[in-house]
Amino acid sequence: MEAQKIDVAKTCLAAAHEGTAPFPEIVGRLIAAGFEGYLVDYRRNTTTYVLPDGDSVVLDNPPSEGLVAAAFDAAGLADQVAWAQAGPPDYSYGAFCRNAKAFGCAGYLVSFLGRRVLYFGRTAETHVEHFPR
Repeated sequence: MEAQKIDVAKTCLAAAHEGTAPFPEIVGRLIAAGFEGYLVDYRRNTTTYVLPDGDSVVLDNPPSEGLVAAAFDAAGLADQVAWAQAGPPDYSYGAFCRNAKAFGCAGYLVSFLGRRVLYFGRTAETHVEHFPR
């Protein structure tokens, strides 16, 4: 993968964790760089950014608190997504990650092409959120 694309992925990952850019802006940067989506894996503590040709880069996430709960709570997770989308002053991506894991989210797949995010639990239960219009 080109160094410039890797730099964009690293910058976007840092912006999410540092709270310096909102999700829509991060998505725009990644799309402009040619990515078609990414996968966050809370158990491996990584994010994988994928190009249409299958090329990818795997980056380590900053450490986050807590473990992935055994039970998947889709309603609790949906509340966390709504909290993130509302963008209140107390929101942080670190808190979102901690809370998502507490609701049994083992990771999520973001599809720019499908304009959706698929959240999944340890038992492969899923919850889908469509990008806001």
